[in-house]
Amino acid sequence: MASPTYQPRVNTSGNGWRNPPIGGAGTGGGRLSHQPRPDEEQSGTTGPKPRPGFGLRGPRRSPHVLTAESLASLTLPVGDDGVIIGIDPQNQPAVLSLLRPAPLEIALVGSMWMAQVLALRTVATGARVAVETARPPAWGQMAQAAGGGQQCVSVHEVRQIAPQGPSVSSPVLVVRDMGARPPRNQLAPSPWQSVLTVLPFLGPRSPQMLGRADLVGLQRLSPEEAEVVTRIMRLPEQVGAVLPTLSDNAMLWCSRDGHQFVMTQPTEAETNLLGGPRRMD
Repeated sequence: MASPTYQPRVNTSGNGWRNPPIGGAGTGGGRLSHQPRPDEEQSGTTGPKPRPGFGLRGPRRSPHVLTAESLASLTLPVGDDGVIIGIDPQNQPAVLSLLRPAPLEIALVGSMWMAQVLALRTVATGARVAVETARPPAWGQMAQAAGGGQQCVSVHEVRQIAPQGPSVSSPVLVVRDMGARPPRNQLAPSPWQSVLTVLPFLGPRSPQMLGRADLVGLQRLSPEEAEVVTRIMRLPEQVGAVLPTLSDNAMLWCSRDGHQFVMTQPTEAETNLLGGPRRMD
């Protein structure tokens, strides 16, 4: 079958598929098509001249340019950095700075569930977590799931944890989960290495540990425990009275400078891995 043939279309006005010849009629008296018109040259004398073939002309004024004296007035609002542990009573994100250039000792009177949520969220910030525990199987599944296959969480038997080599580019959170009477700590807090000790309830040595800690996290306590903590942490009586009534995902974080109630809301991934919030494991 023969291919159809078409007569070439000729458009002398230059508005069709074929361009008019250079220098022909309708070209502006011999002006090349890529060169500016005389009126454009006059209106653009205050700015840079266009370069042929480099797109549309830019702004002919420069109000977006700052002087060197104005640079000092520029500011960038930056909030607190750290681990988002939940929301405060004003429904604002509560951020906890767990890793610092100075040593930090943390005591958590609560569940392993809460400690594992904190560990997962610490890993999400790019830090490493080393767990010294008397129940390694309970931490093994979380350690395998954390970090997307990378070795971000290591689990160690009691007294079998080695120095972690913390640095500003590789901070470490050491989690100690060994019951209400944990043995002596082998890895003391140091710059970029914080130590979090998990206490399921208050034991004989707990008042000493709480008094020494830089930061204390409290889940629901018994009325007797609440009285002890209120005295040690010098909390207002109305705050201590709330501790026995906290829900499973509510905590009181306190330090020497103040205190803050926080509601920890687990994500769907955290719930699938760890289950729902609980006070005891």
